[in-house]
Amino acid sequence: MRYERSRTDAGDAFVLEVDELELQAGEAIGIVGPSGCGKSTLVDLLALLRRPASVGRFRLLDEDLASLWKRNALDACTLLRAVHIGVVLQTGGLLPSLSARENILLPQRLQGRLDLDWLDTLLRMLDLKGLDRRLPAQLSIGQRQRVAVARALAHRPALVLADEPTASLGVEHAPAALDLLLRLAADSGAAVLVVSHDIPLLESRRVPMRRCAWQGGAVRLEAAT
Repeated sequence: MRYERSRTDAGDAFVLEVDELELQAGEAIGIVGPSGCGKSTLVDLLALLRRPASVGRFRLLDEDLASLWKRNALDACTLLRAVHIGVVLQTGGLLPSLSARENILLPQRLQGRLDLDWLDTLLRMLDLKGLDRRLPAQLSIGQRQRVAVARALAHRPALVLADEPTASLGVEHAPAALDLLLRLAADSGAAVLVVSHDIPLLESRRVPMRRCAWQGGAVRLEAAT
């Protein structure tokens, strides 16, 4: 997969190339690298939020995503993202006018099905019981991030993409938050890709890592070792 965009008015191009990346159900992988190297762009590509300039083989479950992009099937991409992909943003990305509970339930409502037992499990595991009726502004940063994790998992997606999910939590709370994300995703059978600057944290959780690095004028996702 190759992604290109103009970075400046002078026409300098940013190029991200991914030769190979494979995740199995229940598997986790970390993406590391310096700021500005395209880690968040990779998340957007995998979340079907950015169009690749070129793509060879790109599949999610039984869906041929490369074919969808080539056919400009944007509605199909949107539907697949809603059903099969969960995203945790560094800033949480919660809707401020909805309670924590309604934020979490939003992916289920978009699919027209509610699983309140799974919601109860997420609230309990993420220590959000009694907080779910509050608005995001009434929650701490850590609580909001746990709500974001619950929302990403609410519809039992096949793939969870977490972009710096612990960056706003500090060293005291980051390990527990990552543990919960990995455990809940594994319990639901989801594959997890975590973008992080915190290499020691990923190492301590034995999460295998791939590095984004500049090579020959482009950013490449280095091969697995």
